[in-house]
Amino acid sequence: MENFLEKAKFASRALAILSGSERNRILREMAEALRSNMMNIIEANAIDMKKAEEEDLSSSLKDRLMLDEKRLDAMAVAIEEIAALKDPIGRVIEGWVTEAGLKIEKVSIPIGVVGIIYESRPNVTSDTAALCFKSSNGCVLKGGKEAEHSNKIIADVLQQVLIRNNLPRELIALLPDSSREGVAKLIKMDKYVDLIVPRGGETLIRFVSQNSSVPVVKHDKGQCHLYIDKDANIEDALKIAVNAKVQRPSACNSIETLLVDSTIATEVLPLFKEVFDRAHTQLKGCEQTREVIAIERASEEDFDTEYLANILNIRVVDGVDGAISHIVRYGSGHSEAIITENITAAERFMNAIDAAAVYVNASTRFTDGGAFGFGAEVGISTNKLHARGPMGVEGLTTYKYKVYGKGQIR
Repeated sequence: MENFLEKAKFASRALAILSGSERNRILREMAEALRSNMMNIIEANAIDMKKAEEEDLSSSLKDRLMLDEKRLDAMAVAIEEIAALKDPIGRVIEGWVTEAGLKIEKVSIPIGVVGIIYESRPNVTSDTAALCFKSSNGCVLKGGKEAEHSNKIIADVLQQVLIRNNLPRELIALLPDSSREGVAKLIKMDKYVDLIVPRGGETLIRFVSQNSSVPVVKHDKGQCHLYIDKDANIEDALKIAVNAKVQRPSACNSIETLLVDSTIATEVLPLFKEVFDRAHTQLKGCEQTREVIAIERASEEDFDTEYLANILNIRVVDGVDGAISHIVRYGSGHSEAIITENITAAERFMNAIDAAAVYVNASTRFTDGGAFGFGAEVGISTNKLHARGPMGVEGLTTYKYKVYGKGQIR
């Protein structure tokens, strides 16, 4: 492990002399390489999908795992979009001259070697590798065993592009020991690894956060809510609610609970049941909700559960303050939304809710690097320090001070 990470650390220095235009050219080659190797990647993914069927993995996990031509092309497009972004490295963030006549520049630089631990989604391999390369970071990738064949071939395709450009393949490295013990070793290697980004289940996040001696940016669960205010445009509310739950239930930015203002509950709950029944959504509700519509009972545990499936809780609350109280108790700091035409209610909600992304009259499904214009994301950070929300190339940089003098002494 130490020898492997030492090579990754050494390789990351090769990017220091590579210009932004060269990095962009190589990224575009990577995108093209994904397209030209599409059928080989789909064949490798089919092995993982077959194993997923045999092991009876959940439908949400299988959805995350599956690759087809459309998804692979989207992965290539994401790399091209990352290449088109402004160079995040060498940017003068601010500059000034001190009283002593020193000229100081605060300049963006790469973090170094970034370890990324993730589950299920093989597209994360290409997305995070491209984001790290764009920002001049080396990356050590540890995907889930369920995507082993998919991750290996995607990494190999990208590594071949590096080799053709006389760059070390260790710039995009798959962790050789993908066991729990391997992860436990990786997160202790602060001599070689500068940042750990875990994205996945609650157990993984907790284990890494509690045991890592390397700084961690958590990408925790998405316990997301949509609140329907008494002054909501109901037509918009119905459309947004269905999108936020049904468009891709396995995504961390899909909602798990719908909150409805008590003053409109009797009127609107039957409408929501109708649209969600058409979408084959399993509904669970609080007692007040069940007095209006016939659905399953939602327990306290349900309101604290990230389903990642087409299941939705419904709770009736007392206005904006009731919605805020519920979210403060159950929210994970990911994405929260209010539907209202009342500006005062919207601002109260936006200011009171402490989450990475807070929406007015829009679906939480937009919390995504691509949708935010970042090309892709390393993950959705629920941290408050360093990076928060969709973590793109800017989140993979730090800074240093360049100080220019003319013989000054203190």
